[in-house]
Amino acid sequence: MAISIPLRRLSRSFSAIASNPLRVCVVGSGPAGFYTAEKVLKKHERAEVDIIDRLPTPFGLVRSGVAPDHPETKIVTNQFSRVVQNEHCSFFGNVSLGSSISLSELRDIYDVVVLAYGAESDRVLGIPGEELKGIYSAREFVWWYNGHPDCSKLDLDLKSTDTAVVLGLGNVALDVARVLLRPTMELTSTDIASHAVAALEESCIRKVYLVGRRGPVQAACTAKELREVLGIQDLYVHIDEADLVKTPADEEELKNNRIHRRVYELLSRAASSGVASGSGRRELHFVFFRKPDRFLESEDQGGHVAGVRFEKTIVREELESGKQIAVGTGQFEDIECGLVLKSIGYKSIPVDGLPFDHQKGMVPNVGGRVLSDASGDEMQFEKGLYVCGWLKRGPTGIIATNLYCAEETVASITEDVEKGLFTRTPSSQQKPGREGLLQLLDSRDIRFFPFGAWEKIDQEETRRGLLKNKSREKLTEWLELLNIASA
Repeated sequence: MAISIPLRRLSRSFSAIASNPLRVCVVGSGPAGFYTAEKVLKKHERAEVDIIDRLPTPFGLVRSGVAPDHPETKIVTNQFSRVVQNEHCSFFGNVSLGSSISLSELRDIYDVVVLAYGAESDRVLGIPGEELKGIYSAREFVWWYNGHPDCSKLDLDLKSTDTAVVLGLGNVALDVARVLLRPTMELTSTDIASHAVAALEESCIRKVYLVGRRGPVQAACTAKELREVLGIQDLYVHIDEADLVKTPADEEELKNNRIHRRVYELLSRAASSGVASGSGRRELHFVFFRKPDRFLESEDQGGHVAGVRFEKTIVREELESGKQIAVGTGQFEDIECGLVLKSIGYKSIPVDGLPFDHQKGMVPNVGGRVLSDASGDEMQFEKGLYVCGWLKRGPTGIIATNLYCAEETVASITEDVEKGLFTRTPSSQQKPGREGLLQLLDSRDIRFFPFGAWEKIDQEETRRGLLKNKSREKLTEWLELLNIASA
């Protein structure tokens, strides 16, 4: 939710800029947003770039999505901090697109608006029982253990069941399985939220099922993530060797995809390792060729999930796409569990005035330019409106993918600048940019937080972390974040 309570607004001396610069607003301060800002500043020396975000904290999924036991991945925030410390760049935290300011207002204020706010919702399965308690999206679980203020109060019960089912076989699915199964003492020195550590220490989860619609050849994870979860100390791993049998189409797919080949090799090795299960040992079960049909309700605890009914599948090649897809066989089996985490994909949220493909969950675009009408013979673009990151390409890729994505979008912006798309005539009015945003926020009594406010949060989290022998102790409550930022 957006925080726009009328408090005394923080002041900041914004640097003077050259006359008539290119005025750019980037919505979203995750990797896509920061890489876009960085590329714009390098390509256009006189540009003025403002980054807005609904949270008072920057860095998006680097802060709230990257697993706490992957600190090396978070080092990129040092690079992002240098970007916003450029005298031509500013950060406006606690400014929410749609409630604090509309898209049409941003477009009136800035020459260029780049939407890079990612995907903050989830795909749904649309099967019976999805509303039962004990079923969460992987995003909610990840935000919960990473201390995102929207999910810090998630009512997550890890004590009433010993079995969790994770739907999906991508990197996020492996992350949540690893956090559930890894010895808690190995997480306590990381920046994991304290409420998550407390819950995991009391967790009764001993068995996790990772379930995929297709086979091990099509598993969407990377070898690095898979190696990590397979390397958990004293973990029993089960994979049905019959699932590893390859078809000629599988052989062709592995031949053409090095990542899938490495993943398949790791799974094959794990299946033949022969490590036996034992009393009290934690277990990880890879289940392939199963798609969820319905969630089962507990007879003892009404309204709560007690298991998942799966339809067995086979993989066939789709003629149109050439991809291998899962097809149901009409055979079913149940897996009992008290916790389900759906890692079936993130979903972007549209805003008023934004063309949006609801089926694909992304903004129709060509090279980052937003398409206003793709039905005619000639493509029509929204002047000055661009996308980057998950809004542009869908929720796929790693952090570095956003670097190349931003390069393409900024190349499109540069082409449009060189074509004179933003050139003003003597009679046309210069867009106000940052000053216009400041005036609008002030008129609505909306409190924004500059990067200096984040630095106060950062210092406080680091200080509290030192007291607990952690890298940082995250502030997880909205009001606490706002209070520290304004101290």
